[in-house]
Amino acid sequence: MTETVTSHFDGSTPSQTVGPFLSIGLPWPDGPDVVPAGIAGAVLIVGTVFDGAGDPVPDAMIETWQADPDGRFDHPDDPRGPVAGWRGFGRCPTDAHGDYVIRTVLPGALPGQAPHLDVSVFARGLLHRVVTRIYLPDHADGHADDPVLASVPASRRDTLIAAWEDGGYRFDVRLQGPGETVFFDV
Repeated sequence: MTETVTSHFDGSTPSQTVGPFLSIGLPWPDGPDVVPAGIAGAVLIVGTVFDGAGDPVPDAMIETWQADPDGRFDHPDDPRGPVAGWRGFGRCPTDAHGDYVIRTVLPGALPGQAPHLDVSVFARGLLHRVVTRIYLPDHADGHADDPVLASVPASRRDTLIAAWEDGGYRFDVRLQGPGETVFFDV
């Protein structure tokens, strides 16, 4: 006698949120250090990730990707050729207070864009990462000509510009609610 097994599996996997366990399995020891401590020109970018109620998110993950100080990447798609040894990528889980720290250097300008860091945020309750940018006040003269920043309504641009505070740059991420950070479809 042959037994037939019927399955209702249609091949698709149900959607899951990206958190909270990503902050346990994805970090690595020097992930927050785009550059090592003590390197000339190193700066800290610090911030807190807040949810829609204004509460800190203790299990989020911040990833940054940026050009080197000359505006180049160690990537084969950089039209000027790759820059060997430049990682340009940082990854930091938030702590129990929702805080993160990335050690880096100021990025250089890309052709036609103001210097910036690309940022991905992964957090509980999100089905996909959200993507934003950090612009720095040091490069304010280039902000007006940046096509991405210019596409953001003037009343919301401040959510993309870090503030100089206590020897580093502060960039808080607000996932929803008043002062929500501008996120881009990518």
